[in-house]
Amino acid sequence: MSFGQGGPYGPGGSQQPPSRQSQTPDWAAMADHSATRGRRRRWLFVGGAVLATAAVGTMVATAVVSSNDKGGSSDDTKSHLPSQPTLPRESESPEPTFSRVAPPAPPKPLDILSDAKRDKAPLSAKTLFPDEEAAREGRSYAQGATASTASCSAGTQGALGSVLSGNGCRKLLRATFARDGVAVTIGVAVFDARAAAEKAKDGYKPNVASLPGAGVPSFCRQTACRTSANAIGRYAYFTISGYTSGKTVTASDTKALEAGRDLADYTFRRILARGNAQASAAAGTTG
Repeated sequence: MSFGQGGPYGPGGSQQPPSRQSQTPDWAAMADHSATRGRRRRWLFVGGAVLATAAVGTMVATAVVSSNDKGGSSDDTKSHLPSQPTLPRESESPEPTFSRVAPPAPPKPLDILSDAKRDKAPLSAKTLFPDEEAAREGRSYAQGATASTASCSAGTQGALGSVLSGNGCRKLLRATFARDGVAVTIGVAVFDARAAAEKAKDGYKPNVASLPGAGVPSFCRQTACRTSANAIGRYAYFTISGYTSGKTVTASDTKALEAGRDLADYTFRRILARGNAQASAAAGTTG
């Protein structure tokens, strides 16, 4: 049997066989619809939870307000709260305070040496010049005679006596040292205050009298010698240096000059040692 070109219904037949596609469900559209419904439910659930939380909060607030409106006092309300532990009160008495008082500063040696009211240590030619020898940079000078007088002009020559007495000199201490034919006499004039000693130094005029004895012959009498003047604290000190042979000291001579400088430095150190000893004793007493 052969069929014509138009199929089993004949050419030009209007009836079409049922399509298979029209009978298949649209799964994609259904999935989108289901997903949309699921999202709506989820959002509604979350929103409901928020509303429910708000409702619970409103109920709690209402309950709190209602409990306060029942005529109970604030003490009744507080009685339902847990009690707080009672902390010990701080002592009302002030805390003790401690202050450290700084010890007084030790006195300065120069301050002691500048004031007769503070410079109280025993003072004599022997206490000021206790050494049998005076040494300076390897040079040693043997001690000769010593002397002390309350009449300051008695131990001077020329115009120095009036300079010392005019400034209130209280005492003049002398000591002689010798080495290799050169002798030096030191004269220490003692005043009440530093200002007087400075004035005596500045107004110096020759000279302190040389002091022979104890193995040292007369020197610097009727001949030219080296002299010097200086001061520390309330002490003005002077030197005269020359040859025990009677030789004249010239301007270019260095031996007598060196001896005079050595003994002047020794005198300065001895006076300063006196101040240091008294300052240390005062510091030990107040410490």
